[in-house]
Amino acid sequence: MTTELRFPGPDRDLAGTLTVPTGPGPFPAALLLSGSGPLDRDSNHARMRIDVTAQLAAALTAAGFATLRYDKRGVGASRLLRDGTTEPADAWKRAGLHDNAADASAALSALAARPEVNPRAVYVIGHSEGAILAAAIAAAEPAPPAGVVLLACAATRGDATLLWQAERLPASIPAPVRVVLRLLRIDLVASVRRNHEKVRRTTTDTARIGGARLNARWTREFLAHDPAEDLARLTVPVLAITGAKDLQVNPDDLARIAALVPGPCETWCAPDVSHLLRVQPGPASLRAYRKELRDPVAPAVLTRVTDWLTHQAGLTR
Repeated sequence: MTTELRFPGPDRDLAGTLTVPTGPGPFPAALLLSGSGPLDRDSNHARMRIDVTAQLAAALTAAGFATLRYDKRGVGASRLLRDGTTEPADAWKRAGLHDNAADASAALSALAARPEVNPRAVYVIGHSEGAILAAAIAAAEPAPPAGVVLLACAATRGDATLLWQAERLPASIPAPVRVVLRLLRIDLVASVRRNHEKVRRTTTDTARIGGARLNARWTREFLAHDPAEDLARLTVPVLAITGAKDLQVNPDDLARIAALVPGPCETWCAPDVSHLLRVQPGPASLRAYRKELRDPVAPAVLTRVTDWLTHQAGLTR
């Protein structure tokens, strides 16, 4: 059963979908948090159907869990404000990382308060930025969730993560473009460093950097945010999964997560899986994203998540 609902956030209402299994409740539940950018409740972008939270919701509901996923602020039905007005389509660019964390915390409270849900068995699952938010709210909540699943979670400060990405970008650039970059002596990593400094000097929500208008507030906060501080405060059980072919989060961060988390922690480097949680044949490449999105989330990832949560919640499968 699915229910469309609105719940109060820190300064606005947010819109989402609650799924509930058939049968008598209350049920264990999972809050699903999408990655960065203007993603809706299903983790979909206007130009890219990522669909991670939608597919997680389907798998978890079938396994006996209620789930809540929601449109991020400035996206989809969450653009509707309390005064009845609708935010412009680019309103999401004004939201910071800390705003997104506050919204995620509000969503966790809303899910735990539902009569269909067992409030002592509520888990948080985040993908990419959502994983960083999951760690942040689980570390800060006075009544933390029962467990956390971190999918493609960085364990280093934001600026270090973006530089790591930049170092691997040339391998995914078409050969003719690589030749041009060499001829022009363009250093992508140095260019990224310079852009970071430009962003740090901004004070507005948005700014034009490198010819593009970006969410400067979110970027400033992300550059300075170190997930290690939150990971070191997680005493609840943690499952961390990163794909071996992830080019946006270093798979080696899994070892760092395991070392940082003081509570029970299980990690898995998923073979041949990309940042989008799909199986990616051949060498790791960002250019393969659009093709791999035609496929579902890797079944092995969905199985590992549902099996772990089923065990944590004491359900039988």
